[in-house]
This record gives sequence, C-alpha cells and structure tokens, in this order.
Amino acid sequence: MTDFIEAHRGEYGVEPICEVLPIAPSTYYAHVAKRADPEKLSARAKQDMALKPEIAREAAQSADPVARLPVTLIARNIIEPVFGVTDPRRDKRIDFVGGGRGLGELERLVSSGEMAIAFALYPTAMSDLMAVADAGAIMPPKSTWFEPKLADGMVSHMLD
Repeated sequence: MTDFIEAHRGEYGVEPICEVLPIAPSTYYAHVAKRADPEKLSARAKQDMALKPEIAREAAQSADPVARLPVTLIARNIIEPVFGVTDPRRDKRIDFVGGGRGLGELERLVSSGEMAIAFALYPTAMSDLMAVADAGAIMPPKSTWFEPKLADGMVSHMLD
C-alpha cells in the first residue's frame, strides 16, 4: 500500500490518498522513515530483512511457482507438519486476517486467547501471481489478498 501511495503522492498528495485507503498518513510516514533508515526498524523487521535473501534463494531453486510462494512454504513447513492442518480452506482452526487490519489485529487475537499463534506474510508479488497464472496453476488459499482494492461496480443504461 505504501508503494501505491509513493507512486501517486506527487499527483494527489498523501493525505487525500490515505482518506480513501485504509491507512493513516502517520503510518505511511513512519514506514517511509523506516525505509530510509533501517536502524529505526524493530528487531523483528531487522531479522526478517536478514533472512529475506536466504528465503529468496531457497524459493528460487524451485521450478514450481506455487511451491516457492511464502504461503506455500509456511503451509508445508509449519502449518501442515506442526499443526496438522491439511485443508486450510475448511479447517476451523485457521483464519485469515486481511492486510488492512494490520499486525495489531494479529497481536490482539493472540493476546486475547482467541487464536494461539499468528503468522504475518509479505503480500504476494504481482510477478509471483503472473508466474502461477502462466503455469496454469491455482493460487493457494490465503494468498490472494491485494490492496488497494479497486473501486468497481455495475452501471446500466437503457437502450431504446
């Protein structure tokens, strides 16, 4: 979402874009500050940055575009073997929290005891989505949340 704001802020301004998207201007500015100065990142974010090249290397070794998606990696390496969840679409023990609700919502769900554990993944990259489509494959569950949502609707006009 911050990349979208960055790409369009010159034309529309940050605050008007944030009025439409589910993000506060302060959140956007905090993200920009952290991107400019990685020392401002949390310990977890620094650890994620350190691991990102290793994960990318492992994922790139797979020729299957679905197998290298982060959601597939976490499902095959943690969710299935550790928790025994083999069907995330139907298993009542698994839920999805959309990106707009943020990490705070994940923390709240775990802290309240409503959920036992939470995983936060980076959004699916458009290049990954295209690779899966080009391979004629289907995206796995919990992998197709995209923001910003496009405004859509149906308009009808009577023809005489």
